[in-house]
Amino acid sequence: MDTGMIIKNIRRQLHDGGYKLTPQREATVLVLLENDKDHLSAEEIYMLVKQKSPDIGLATVYRTLEMLTELKIVDKISFNDGVSRYDLRKEGDHHFHHHLLCLECGSIEEVEEDLLGEVENIVEKRYDFLVKDHRLTFHGVCSQCRKKK
Repeated sequence: MDTGMIIKNIRRQLHDGGYKLTPQREATVLVLLENDKDHLSAEEIYMLVKQKSPDIGLATVYRTLEMLTELKIVDKISFNDGVSRYDLRKEGDHHFHHHLLCLECGSIEEVEEDLLGEVENIVEKRYDFLVKDHRLTFHGVCSQCRKKK
């Protein structure tokens, strides 16, 4: 899907949530789109947004990220380093995607397929619990680090 279409969809989602796509918010979304594999922190996003919109403040970026998270446009992730990172949710995703976190080099790889459909069904039936979303991070050693050994 092209960037223009993604921005148009996000503009609609913001409007439905009672917000407008301001130039600062659009710059933040563009940074997330351009770096969608990088799992950036708020500070890293701010530094990149500042290149597009020099007058933007860190507090504006934080507020934008929180609003995008609240509207489920962005997912906020915390790995074992204690830093919150942000992931733009892919169009049509019903769930947060899974991650592979290397404990040696710190690389983060995304698993796009939903591996927990059956587990959700079991949880819903056995515990009478309506599952809205799930998050799964596998902690281990990536193939690159394993080759080095």
